Amino acid sequence: MFLSVKEMELRKIRFDETLAPGQIDFSGEDLEQGSPLHATGTAELMPESETEVRIRGSYTVEMVAQCDRCLVRSRFPLSASFDLFYQPANDLVGGDEVEIDAGEAEIGFYNGGGLELEDILREQVLLALPMQRVCSETCKGFCPVCGKDRNETACDCKTEGTDDRWGALRNIEI
Repeated sequence: MFLSVKEMELRKIRFDETLAPGQIDFSGEDLEQGSPLHATGTAELMPESETEVRIRGSYTVEMVAQCDRCLVRSRFPLSASFDLFYQPANDLVGGDEVEIDAGEAEIGFYNGGGLELEDILREQVLLALPMQRVCSETCKGFCPVCGKDRNETACDCKTEGTDDRWGALRNIEI
């Protein structure tokens, strides 16, 4: 869905969209959409500006990715709200470096006559995912010595907890 600035000049745009798995491209992220993504919200021009856009809304979706510990495909339900501000990219000063304050760091930029809702939702989903994706808090992962999945079978491997890079210093006599 394209959120047109020209249309926002006339009225606030309301959206209530359901995007089927595959409509948003998550390729390259080792991630796939496991359920339809449902998003609702509004897009409007800010009253004190003719070009600054505010997009507010919420979404729910279930994503599927590999567990970082045991590599099993796992489901990650997400539900979040967002309140975003965008300015046209042509408002930026040429190619020179520009110092921005903390408030400006929270502003996104758009090119052309508006924004694609799918791009906004893709970014919000990626930001909402946990940094370490694990199937459960009790996941034991793989044994670093023999490579067995410790969730399925126990192993008798011993792992050294010391950092041997400092081993040579133990032999120095003071």
